[in-house]
Amino acid sequence: MTNEELILQKIENLEAQLALLLKTARDVNELKEDVLPLTNTAVRVLIDELQEIEAGFQLDDLMYLAKEAARNISNFTFAIKQMSNIIDFVNDLEPLMKSAVPQIIEYLDALERRGVFRILGAMVDVRAKVAARYDAEDIDQIGDAMVALLGLAKKVSDPKALEFLEKTAALPSQVDLENCKPVGAFGLMSAGFNSEIKQGLGLVLELTKALGRMQDNGNGAGSAAESQPVEDKSA
Repeated sequence: MTNEELILQKIENLEAQLALLLKTARDVNELKEDVLPLTNTAVRVLIDELQEIEAGFQLDDLMYLAKEAARNISNFTFAIKQMSNIIDFVNDLEPLMKSAVPQIIEYLDALERRGVFRILGAMVDVRAKVAARYDAEDIDQIGDAMVALLGLAKKVSDPKALEFLEKTAALPSQVDLENCKPVGAFGLMSAGFNSEIKQGLGLVLELTKALGRMQDNGNGAGSAAESQPVEDKSA
């Protein structure tokens, strides 16, 4: 290939490159002409928006926010991971909630029909009345008394004590008060031959001995012989 041909080939390459550059420049100018109106509009909108927040916006605050965001990238990453775990948990819990929520609603509705919530509301009112009438020291004393009453209730729960209380509660219904008559000394002597009266006197003696043992704080200081029922020699 001669020098003239080489020169012509280089000139053709240069012309091709220049044509490409010219085409690129024309495209850039066309893009500039298309984007420039939009840019002007966006700048005007941005200026208007910034005017509204001009009093509360400072460039230093924006820079501080950017610095803090850069320092806490690891925290942001951790928060995103935890949010993903929470979303997975909610997705797993959703089927259970769909079946559990109707059952909870039905259970609460049953409690409402049975008046449980009305009773709870009344109890709250009672607590408010108690708080209005008594102070903390009174409530503390009442609490101590309730503890003592629970101890008494535990003692009363003994089968023998329950049986005694049941029989004692039935006594008033068995007494004929309308037919009660005065009894003198001879009446008491003749009443001593009645088996029911003798049995009642024996019971009274047992109760009297039990009352006597109360002085020893219920330790049962009496002897075993003293605790035996009194035998009526005249029976």
